Parts: sequence; C-alpha cells; structure tokens
Amino acid sequence: MFARLRSDIQCILDRDPAARSTWEVITCYPGLHAVWLHRPAHWCWHHGLKWLGRFISHLTRWFTGIEIHPGAKLGERVFFDHAMGTVVGETAEIGDGCTIYQGVTLGGTSLYKGTKRHPTLGRDVVVSAGAKVLGGFVVGDGAKIGSNAVVIKPVPAGATAVGIPARIIPSKSGESADVTEQGQKFSAYGITQEDDPLSQAMRGLINNAAGQEHQITLLWQAIETLAETKKRDCVPQDAAREESFEADKLNQLVGK
Repeated sequence: MFARLRSDIQCILDRDPAARSTWEVITCYPGLHAVWLHRPAHWCWHHGLKWLGRFISHLTRWFTGIEIHPGAKLGERVFFDHAMGTVVGETAEIGDGCTIYQGVTLGGTSLYKGTKRHPTLGRDVVVSAGAKVLGGFVVGDGAKIGSNAVVIKPVPAGATAVGIPARIIPSKSGESADVTEQGQKFSAYGITQEDDPLSQAMRGLINNAAGQEHQITLLWQAIETLAETKKRDCVPQDAAREESFEADKLNQLVGK
C-alpha cells in the first residue's frame, strides 16, 4: 500500500514541473486526493456498500472538483492535473500512467444499465483540457486526445485525436504524433506538429485547383500563340490567359 502511495506522489513529481516537494504534492494536489479517496469508494461499490461508495464519491467531488464514479477503474500512476470539472463515468477504465487535465469528460452515449457505456483508456494516455471521450470504446496505449476534442470512436495506439468530431492523426513508425522529442517520456496537452487531416485534405484540393488553373492558362496561351501564326483569332474573349487562383491565401486560411 505504501509503495503505491509513493508511486502516486512520484508520478506527479515526474510530470508536473510546478511540483517542488513531496509535502506540497500531498497537501496541495486535489488530483492526488481524488485518486486516494476513489480507492475506498471503489472498494465499497464492489462489496455491496453502493450508497457509501457514492457518498464518498460525492464528498470527493465537493472537496476536489473531480467527479469519479465509484464503479470506475483506475490503474496505477494516474495523474489528474488540475482537473477541476473532470467527470469519469461508471464503466470507464483508466490505464496505468494516464494523465487527465481539467474539464475532461469520460462519458457514455447509452442509457442501458449493465452495458459498457464509458471509454477504456490504455496505458500512458493523455486526455487534454476540455476533451470529451464518449462511448464504450478503447483509446490505445500512448494515444493523445487534443484539447476540446470530442472523441466518439476508437483511437489507435500512439495516435493523436483532434477536432470536433475528433479526427485521427496516426502515429508514424510506431511513435506518437505529438511534439515529444525522441527519448522524452511525457508530453502534455496532446499537442501535435502534424497537420489536422481536414486541413491536409483542403490544402490538397487547393493545390490541385491551382495546378489545374495553371495548366488551363498554359493551354490558352499556346492557343493564342498558334492563332497569331495562323492569322486567326480563335481565342474566346473570356479565356483566362493569366492565373488568378489565390492558392497561397487559401492555404493560409486553412492553417498552412
């Protein structure tokens, strides 16, 4: 038991640069208090004392601002960083080493009792501020959920989910798509250097349209040159002899 308590404290010291001492973590970190209070609540829930489990959960919410249903399963070294307004549903499962920030909801989309309604987070998952993970699916090991993302489908291991509804940025060569430098152990808030997939698609369409306009312009210029040699004006008055498609401006709008 004491080894696990030390592990809970150490994971905060490892992941939060603002944590200066063990005493500060023990006394001033509501995320740690929420985890510690969840354990007796979870024990009560699974030993027939469901009202007591819910009451402990209610007190935890009142003291910490973090609501964890006593039926939820938490692994080791789970860190609720700030985490005010975080809600974890009854059938949610949080794997070892996960980090969850403020305003996160691990919620369900089904009203059927006795079913798996809430998500399962694998190991070392980061769920960023304001994210909503809704449904009884799996978020793979090492995945990142970007801030304010709304995730309604499974996320592969090592991938990053961003947007509303969330779009998946897959990992490359088995490594995460975030800004974590090689060899670094932790990256906060699910930030990614990769482009949003929707932005990539939009830029592809913009670049294709710009290329098509360029080719059409070249064709009209060639026809105009040919018409001059034949002494016949066969180029329509509205033919686009110059390019006007503002590809650079549109790429900036979609976030180049």
